[in-house]
Amino acid sequence: MLSMKFFISILILSSFSCQSKLTIITELPKELNENSGIASFNTKNVWFIEDGGNTDNIYQLDYQGKIIKKLDVKGAKNKDWEDLTKDNKGNVYIADTGNNENKRKDLVIYKIPNPEIEKGDKIHSEAIHFYYPEQEKFPPKKDSLFYDAESIFYNNNQLYIVTKNRSHPFNGEAFVYKIPAVQGNHKAELVDTLNFCKEWNLCQITSAEISPDGSKLVLLSYGKLFVITNFKGDAFSKGKIKTIDLETSTQLESVCFLNANTLLISDERKGPTGRNMYSLKLN
Repeated sequence: MLSMKFFISILILSSFSCQSKLTIITELPKELNENSGIASFNTKNVWFIEDGGNTDNIYQLDYQGKIIKKLDVKGAKNKDWEDLTKDNKGNVYIADTGNNENKRKDLVIYKIPNPEIEKGDKIHSEAIHFYYPEQEKFPPKKDSLFYDAESIFYNNNQLYIVTKNRSHPFNGEAFVYKIPAVQGNHKAELVDTLNFCKEWNLCQITSAEISPDGSKLVLLSYGKLFVITNFKGDAFSKGKIKTIDLETSTQLESVCFLNANTLLISDERKGPTGRNMYSLKLN
């Protein structure tokens, strides 16, 4: 006989599945209540980080939500870790780019070697520092709070940073910057401006990733997914843009490609909802 607890869990999952285009893979462990970045190397496990105020660790999980490995990222401090991405050599990049109040002058992306092959419990990092040349005040006025960022992706030896607009009034703009994916202190280059919609609670970008073949760029928000194709170079806003309503209002925080047409997405725990890993099939 099914236990009452298990029966209630099935009802909750079934209810979610009816209301969302996302398919639940697993609930994440409590250690990842505030998960903020996800990266995938294969179909057996995934890697996660948490955002500011949590540990300086990167976690490997299986698809049942069990923590397999926890690596201490040496030379890095989790001031506000917000996203993960990887390059074609297996290096992983941790975006310490959270900047809610637009006051930070110590923005950095940490590069670590392929964590899949690390045999110990520690992994070395290199620091890629950068700054936004357009930001002159820390913080700027309320109508110019453009310099928070929760999204990065890697493409053609460059790291791309997509900002999270916190301006009042909200105008929908998200800036796309790029920097070399090498250790140093870089002036970020503004290469594009995206503007998908004007509703702040649905249109702030919380994660981004580009497909393995570089043909699709996906950007996640709280309830929507924006898919860009047919772009050339850095001109993402000139591509074909498709908006997918995910039909959920959980705090979606991270996205990555499992393969060319399947995404992995996760959300934070918020009240009684979230702290799950989902899959989403793209057409």
